[in-house]
Amino acid sequence: MTGGPISPVVREVGAYPFARLDDAKRRVVERGVELVDFGVGDPREPTAAIIREALVAGIRETMEYPKAAGLPELRAAIADWVLRRFGILLDPNSEVVPTLGSKEAVFSLAQVVVDVPGGKDLVIVTEPGYPVPARGARFAGAEVLSLPLTADRGFLPDFGSVPDDVWPRVALVWVNYPNNPTGALAPLALYDDLAALAARYGFWIASDEAYSELGFGDGPPVSALECADRSHVVAINTLSKRSSMTGYRSGFVAGPPDLIAALKLFRPTVGTAPQEFVQRAAIAAWGDEAHVEEARERYAVKRSILSEAIVDRGLEIHGSDAGMYLWVRLPAGGTSASWAERLLEYGIVVAPGAFLGPSGEGYIRFALVPTIDDCRRAAAILREVL
Repeated sequence: MTGGPISPVVREVGAYPFARLDDAKRRVVERGVELVDFGVGDPREPTAAIIREALVAGIRETMEYPKAAGLPELRAAIADWVLRRFGILLDPNSEVVPTLGSKEAVFSLAQVVVDVPGGKDLVIVTEPGYPVPARGARFAGAEVLSLPLTADRGFLPDFGSVPDDVWPRVALVWVNYPNNPTGALAPLALYDDLAALAARYGFWIASDEAYSELGFGDGPPVSALECADRSHVVAINTLSKRSSMTGYRSGFVAGPPDLIAALKLFRPTVGTAPQEFVQRAAIAAWGDEAHVEEARERYAVKRSILSEAIVDRGLEIHGSDAGMYLWVRLPAGGTSASWAERLLEYGIVVAPGAFLGPSGEGYIRFALVPTIDDCRRAAAILREVL
């Protein structure tokens, strides 16, 4: 006997790739192998004391449902941070909405902007990359066009490859810089060029900027909000990576008032307002840069430790200019999955590039989330087995 129907989209998208990685890790641990896990970008840096203290102070004896628009104080803290960091003045009442982390906002944005009956039924994403934008588009009933990110283009998308007759169908274009998984940076010109296309064809630019605070070059990464015309720009950021707050689930969407108003109409229906005590912790986090600088220094040390070991063994690191990942090109022979399986046997967990899209084949990704000591241990293992 069977039950009721199941959405065909659920069947099509299948299991989340990293759920399969968890299954493989479990089998190795059962054999007694101690893992150093570079697989998933879940920071293990300590969350700053001022943030934890604000969280505790925000818990009252009774807590009502949080408002979808978020606390005014949090919206103001976000706007203040954007002004300090990017020099962009946002109206906290009409251009900012707090979110439950960034994943739910990334997933649901297509449901707010895709208009299948109106002919705006296409979402452009890049690959390899975070799978959630494409999955969110599919659940919104949109078609998805994937643009490859390749080393010969500096891991930047080729928007010129999109035919002119396709652009009128586009509802949403996703970009993600600093990029996951390649660690590439985008110049401001990319956003300006894309904004010109958005103004011409009437689509939204969604910029996932989760790694904006993990830059290691001469200057900090830019935001899509800095482009000359941000009338079609939606920026999404989060405290998960910046402040090691993945478990808190706290981020924001910034964009033009009409888009933010639409999100405020949509969000109460799906119940994704952050808890008030988390919002209080977020206010503390957005207001402090000292803990971010400390975390960036630790990531820089870990990058150096792993990079030296990888390069010493003759492998190439591509991109990887910012963010929390090393994108490692594999030599000819074998797949990214077979390389990941081989390293897993020695206790080193990496993400196969193919998990992140077809153009990721031939690469593996190291997420620099283990401790510095664990990175040193992993580097020693890599020097022995590569």
